Amino acid sequence: MHNQTALELVLVVILLLASAFDLHQRRIPNRLLAGGLLVAMVLHLSSGTASALLTTYLAGFALGLLMFLPLYLLGGMAAGDVKLMGTVGAFLGPALVFQASLATYCCGGVLAVLIVLFKGSARTAFANVLALLLPVLMRLQGAQLASAAAPAPSVGGMPYAVAITAGTFAVMYLRHT
Repeated sequence: MHNQTALELVLVVILLLASAFDLHQRRIPNRLLAGGLLVAMVLHLSSGTASALLTTYLAGFALGLLMFLPLYLLGGMAAGDVKLMGTVGAFLGPALVFQASLATYCCGGVLAVLIVLFKGSARTAFANVLALLLPVLMRLQGAQLASAAAPAPSVGGMPYAVAITAGTFAVMYLRHT
């Protein structure tokens, strides 16, 4: 089996398992991600390209983490999602993980809108976004608020591994067409 094909097949399995865990348990097991990283390392080492471990595996892993780390630090994403994107990067390398991250952001936005609409909480979600953005918009105009309205309770989280899977699959598909 060609090395690139093996990398992609293993990544597909990892993404499907991560999505299943995230949907059912709302978490992504570290063992799954560590196993994926180990397999990706072995496959890159066996590729015959001496620099593959540094230029593809490590660079892709680092960029995958960096693409989602700000969202984690702001409290908008769980650590498992960040680690999953790092794992995707270890398989795909920096150029493709960058594309997969952008595609994932788009898929995540669509998924979030669908969840909000399905739950019937669009009004609360809109009010929360407005409460978060209003202070920023007021500061940009030089005005200050007497007291910022606190957002309503969250309308709920989402299994972001599903968005990561969809975004990564889209990039992998487009790569082969």
